[in-house]
Amino acid sequence: MRDDNSASVISTESLLDIAALRADTPGAEQVVHFNNAGCGLLAAPVLAAMVEHLQLEASIGGYEAAAARAEQVRGFYTELAALINCAPGNIAFAGSATHAFSTALSAIPFEAGDVILTTRNDFISNQIAFLSLGKRLGVRVVHAPDLPEGGVDVAAMARLMREHRPRLVAATHIPTNSGLVQPVAEIGRHCRELGLLYLVDACQSVGQYPIDVAEIGCDLLTATCRKFLRGPRGSGFLYVSDRVLREGYEPLFIDMYGARWVAPDRYQPVETAARFEDWEFPYAIVLGCAAAARYARQVGMDAIARRTPALAAGLRDRLAGLPGVRVLDRGRRLGALVTFAVDGWEAEPFKAAMDARRINSALSFRHFAQFDFGDKDVDWCLRLSPHYYNTEQEVDQVVEAVADLVTGRRAP
Repeated sequence: MRDDNSASVISTESLLDIAALRADTPGAEQVVHFNNAGCGLLAAPVLAAMVEHLQLEASIGGYEAAAARAEQVRGFYTELAALINCAPGNIAFAGSATHAFSTALSAIPFEAGDVILTTRNDFISNQIAFLSLGKRLGVRVVHAPDLPEGGVDVAAMARLMREHRPRLVAATHIPTNSGLVQPVAEIGRHCRELGLLYLVDACQSVGQYPIDVAEIGCDLLTATCRKFLRGPRGSGFLYVSDRVLREGYEPLFIDMYGARWVAPDRYQPVETAARFEDWEFPYAIVLGCAAAARYARQVGMDAIARRTPALAAGLRDRLAGLPGVRVLDRGRRLGALVTFAVDGWEAEPFKAAMDARRINSALSFRHFAQFDFGDKDVDWCLRLSPHYYNTEQEVDQVVEAVADLVTGRRAP
């Protein structure tokens, strides 16, 4: 699927040109980067967009540089909107996915006794935010049960929707602590049938899978740009549906960018998702995010969604065959996060041993995922997350490194 505006990294047969992708990725020859669920390696056009803007700020001034690049800044909204199938006015920039999530929560007028219905695998910061609302406002948090094979039981969640009529339904599309992909569109269908407000955390899925907010049926969606989208750190976004805007939801601490002070005792929120933004922007980062979204779309989200989970599946299968390794991912559908526990090692020494082999990875701990890790009876795991620009040879290298470590040494 190629047109004249497509990137050169896609062939006429819609196969990824891995060599070209890696040539566009300065870090690809420096490390084996299997920590894309933490931060993806920046592509050269993303880096260039940011550096060029910082140079312009240094040359002519920050305000003046923002004015000179106003059209490119608007590209952030058009690119992100095209990526998730909405209008530019439904997109708000945020400093992180957690910033976007907390800002969205602040717009909901919770009262004592209101219910938040969520899953046992929602992201740690989201779970803490829900508990904080319970502590401060008396909101109740209800967790839908999991299926025996892993992942939320959507039928049970739907029954809880009808029973509790929650003020908010929330689900994390891909939890940070495992390869599970939750059926967010199925949840969304039940929310639409019952008219319930629905918030989706797509932090790990944007840039890994095609995301269509109309298909998901969510009212709000949050994500970062630094992970599989391969944008800069300190960036994220919030999708706000027309329904939410029309019904007047606004953040608790709306500022001069999101509202107009129309009388001494009255303000008026702006009509778009900009009501969820602040006046100050890191413009170089905004431009980097726009470049990252544009790059992902040029590479092709369908092609990315085929290759990235396939690399992870091969890695997962091979790790599962190693003695002393326990792969932890469970669920009907698994994405590009591969988590496993190892016998005879503590967390930090094992990761340090992987680091010494120039293999980037991440650790997860029980306090990141109280339900999931409690069910699996593990205190920590290593997380590996390949992306489309990684190679099969790198998978071989990672598997060999893990095999060497788990068979060659046990912790004293």
